[in-house]
Amino acid sequence: MSGIIQLLPDHVANQIAAGEVVQRPASVVKELLENAVDAKASDIKLIVKEAGKTLVQVIDNGLGMNTTDARLCFERHATSKIRQAEDLFDLHTKGFRGEALASIAAIAHVEMKTKQDQEELGNHIVIEGSKLTTQEVAVLPKGTSFAVKNLFFNIPARRNFLKSETVEFRHVLDEFQRVALAHPSVSFTLIHNGSELYNLPGSNMRQRIVAIFGGKTNEKLVPVSEDTDLIKINGFVGKPEFAKKSRGEQFFFVNDRYIKSPYLHHAIMSAFEGLLKEGNQPSYFLYLQVPPHTIDINIHPTKTEIKFDDEHSLYAILRSAVKHSLGQFNVAPILDFERDSNLDTPYQYKDKTADFPTIQVDAGFNPFAADKPSKSLSSFGSYRKEAPQGNWESLYVGLKQDTEEIASFSFESTEVTGSLFEEEAPETTVHATYQIHKKYIVSAIKSGMLVLDQGRAHQRVLYEQFLTNITIQKASSQQLLFPLELYFSADEMHILREMQPTLENTGFVFDGFTTDAVQISGLPILMVDSEVSIVLEEIINNIQNEIPESSFSQSDTIAKSMAKSLAVKTGTYLTDKEQENLVNSLFACKEPTISPFQKPTFITFTVEDLDKRFAL
Repeated sequence: MSGIIQLLPDHVANQIAAGEVVQRPASVVKELLENAVDAKASDIKLIVKEAGKTLVQVIDNGLGMNTTDARLCFERHATSKIRQAEDLFDLHTKGFRGEALASIAAIAHVEMKTKQDQEELGNHIVIEGSKLTTQEVAVLPKGTSFAVKNLFFNIPARRNFLKSETVEFRHVLDEFQRVALAHPSVSFTLIHNGSELYNLPGSNMRQRIVAIFGGKTNEKLVPVSEDTDLIKINGFVGKPEFAKKSRGEQFFFVNDRYIKSPYLHHAIMSAFEGLLKEGNQPSYFLYLQVPPHTIDINIHPTKTEIKFDDEHSLYAILRSAVKHSLGQFNVAPILDFERDSNLDTPYQYKDKTADFPTIQVDAGFNPFAADKPSKSLSSFGSYRKEAPQGNWESLYVGLKQDTEEIASFSFESTEVTGSLFEEEAPETTVHATYQIHKKYIVSAIKSGMLVLDQGRAHQRVLYEQFLTNITIQKASSQQLLFPLELYFSADEMHILREMQPTLENTGFVFDGFTTDAVQISGLPILMVDSEVSIVLEEIINNIQNEIPESSFSQSDTIAKSMAKSLAVKTGTYLTDKEQENLVNSLFACKEPTISPFQKPTFITFTVEDLDKRFAL
């Protein structure tokens, strides 16, 4: 019997490997940006079209490659980063496996232009699906340019699994921000569909954070610094009052490499214990430097998970460093909230002795003594001037005495025989609904009893109302006396501009947009100004992560987000009129049985069900 095991061809093996390395266009962006950083580039430009589905191009001014390296870099396990197995525990570069370019070339059209500084001519290589199409010399500037076109052109099933352009570009943006934050000294530029979103010059750590997340971020940052034998920590944490519901602004960098670590995240959360509202997440940008031999990076293809030798010590050091910074900069509360710093004892007075006061007092004075104090006390002087006391009867001296007998006056007396209003029996109000635990509303129906969840019911009512306003008729607005100015990052402002027509139909009125701020002069009728930033942040977060690419779905997501944010919450007292109005409004909806998030809004108990409960 012949053998059934055989070696796979190289192009098949590369496509299988590409499934691990390249999951979406953002994976290509990550690999190419990290290669540009490893090439010691000082200026990196990322050009993206259709969220990377059509084009991902990275241009750098790094070292470049000669003719041999330019062809060899597309082979599997070909790398300039390591030479032997021991180098895996002394890594100072982003890449080290030598799989990225081979995997990308297997599933896309790749065009590479590269030139070294000392060479006169560079190399121009075109590869389509692992097949070399063109290799020729060309006049090129110093550095390397990688253009990846038509991703997954030969694996249509993988291309069909990609999300919408909005979601995919969000992942591309995440990878760009991570690499840009890890290397603030390098200049980065991002161009998407011909429009420049970011132009980040080389700067320091704080300036890079502010350039990416907006100018308002500067006042939110609290510096963190700690230097020990095990770890060196630098970076910033956000002030507790600026915490958000989402976890978008949370970054760990270990040896200039972005990582995800739930264990270290828990250390940050424990340092903020007692300072955050329930459900809020703090912002942090923390750069950790550890000896390379104490970590293992080669445990996941994306290299975002790292194994530490001594995690418990790192946890304790990180927690104490963050807690110390929050206290040092008076972010954490102290016992005396009304303390006046002017009353603090100056440091130079700490060795001085206290002086006794020179005031003289009468030690024998008794304010409760029956007798008046002796004249000897007059030597201390009187602090109160005696006011002349007069007789109270003198107030009435000289008044004219005009008195007449009241009995001499006569009044017209007419008996009232009729009534202006018809007398009716007082109306007795019957409670049709009752509120239980400020969460449920109970109402009687013909077949028994109905129990309604007030939060979910109000969500359904608001959801259909907002959806009607967005798709059919524009909602009315309440004008603000003073316009609101809210600050967002560049990518969030890009999403707000796209959603402006839809939000205006719900009742928002926008006065103007800047690079990192938006002015709002009108709000939907049910919204208060303190909830605007929360609602918009939730809408932006849902747009970035969930929705497909259709206008109805975008409208649907906005309506859901606003309904969830503005609906009445558990613990809110409702009057009888409000309870009755909520019940009537719910059953006037097209789909009253479920909330916008597919959860039941009410349950019913029939008389038979109640009889069974009481049956012996």
